[in-house]
Amino acid sequence: MERHVFKRKIYNEILEWKINRSDKYALLVKGARRTGKSTIVEEFAKNEFKSYILIDFAHTSKDIIALFDDTYELDFFFLQLQQLTGVRLYENESVIIFDEVQLLPKARQAIKYLVADGRYKYIETGSLISIKKNTMDILIPSEEHKISMYPMDFEEFLWAIDDEITAETIKLLLKNKKAAGNAMHRNLMRKFRLYMLIGGMPQAIEAYLEHNNLQIVDETKREIVELYEEDFTKIDGTGLAGDIYDAIPASLSKNASRYVLSKAREGVRAKQVREILPDILSSYTVNIAYHANNPGVGMSLEKDIDRYKLFTSDVGLFITLAFKDKKYTDNIIYNKLLSDKLEANLGYVYENAVAQMLTAKGNNLFYYTMKSETSNHLYEIDFLLSNGTKINPIEVKSGNYREHKSLDAFCEKFSSRIREKYVVHTKDYKWENGINYLPVYMIPFIEENKGFVLAESVDKIVRNT
Repeated sequence: MERHVFKRKIYNEILEWKINRSDKYALLVKGARRTGKSTIVEEFAKNEFKSYILIDFAHTSKDIIALFDDTYELDFFFLQLQQLTGVRLYENESVIIFDEVQLLPKARQAIKYLVADGRYKYIETGSLISIKKNTMDILIPSEEHKISMYPMDFEEFLWAIDDEITAETIKLLLKNKKAAGNAMHRNLMRKFRLYMLIGGMPQAIEAYLEHNNLQIVDETKREIVELYEEDFTKIDGTGLAGDIYDAIPASLSKNASRYVLSKAREGVRAKQVREILPDILSSYTVNIAYHANNPGVGMSLEKDIDRYKLFTSDVGLFITLAFKDKKYTDNIIYNKLLSDKLEANLGYVYENAVAQMLTAKGNNLFYYTMKSETSNHLYEIDFLLSNGTKINPIEVKSGNYREHKSLDAFCEKFSSRIREKYVVHTKDYKWENGINYLPVYMIPFIEENKGFVLAESVDKIVRNT
């Protein structure tokens, strides 16, 4: 089966590097494994350069590996590289790709000299890039422009299933604060729930397009989860890193105000987790939301490093992890989730999806809790976004969206700091009493600056969808 090359937003970021930065910097594309880094980079090389050489350090020959033992004689280095790959390089018109560059640290170190040479352009891809053992013996080049690649977002997913209309429609509805109406809303929610079930891993989407069977999709996702768990042993040989990852759904389902360490491993200490957490985060398999002790514009300065929540970087993998206790996730479960008929509180699933979508837009994640002045109740705002000199609180609801005591209490306490208020839920759009009640499928688009068409065209698009 021929591999799909999906349309990805990061392509334009890579193009910006080529046009404006490639003379002085190599491009380093960071991200979790299986997010499509190699595919999109090679596609870019095919389209934007006269020729390219891709060196996959996970599978390349010993002869090519040996070239990096001495890169001081670059004329000889390039001559041998062309001979071994059978690809001709053209000055200023060719790119050399170092795929999985973390596997050969000295290749990454050579970037400094290769960029200075100036004959060709360079793109690196890497996962688990900051693990100490991969960089401790080399000089990290400053000649790198770094960008992050995430799983496919909801809009990219729609493109993959050949839907070019839905995203534009959602953007337009949001811009004009207009409800979709019952029929369209049900259709949009069904598409979003399908996205949650499949997720944004290209392999999972490819399996769906090829087989139209969610059980096969789940088996594909399980393979990716197993791959991640193998990678976690490189971080921590005791298996704690893998346990932390596996326990994310269980921790979120408890509706606790922080990650529940005991869900990962009984008796584990916060210090143990703190020591390996940076490397877990560097794998891009996990997103983190820190507690903001003083919610405001400078939340990074006020975060509590010992109080946080963890989310999987892909909601599709989250679903698979949540049902990991079964031999396989039965199609019945998937179908019930798809039709929103599973008898379970799915608030934590939507919370993970929102975390993923906000992260993909470049947001650092923060949340806030505060005690009630009249009871032992703990109010919690799920996410806080900086917006100029103000903040936007977000409360995620899967049930009764009209009751939002946490948001009300927060807005009363910090009224002078707030610009927009959001309740994210599964019902249609509504604006009431200064609150934006957003259907969850609108979240990826809340920071869009411009609409696609004029407001008066909304009804036309709605009718034709």
